Amino acid sequence: MTMDEQTRIEIEAAAFRRLLSHLSKRTDAQNIDLMGLAGFCRNCLANWYQDAAGERGIELDKAEVREIIYGMPYKEWAAKYQTEATPEQMQKMEESLRKNEEL
Repeated sequence: MTMDEQTRIEIEAAAFRRLLSHLSKRTDAQNIDLMGLAGFCRNCLANWYQDAAGERGIELDKAEVREIIYGMPYKEWAAKYQTEATPEQMQKMEESLRKNEEL
């Protein structure tokens, strides 16, 4: 099936909003674990969002973008949900980030 560019953009946007909604409900999924498994986390999504906005001439600061991704100010989210990373989590994240370098 083919679709026009606008429809594709709308579908991608809907999928992205669903991802953000899912992540907002899965506060047990720590960023360090996401980094270890997939090589990206909520902060990465915020950075990508900020980059995409900047490419379109829209300047957003880090706090604004993180609030979009987290659904609340980052400091509030971190205080409520973020746990201390274990050495094992840090090692797994570092290994995963090395895989990103190969992309």
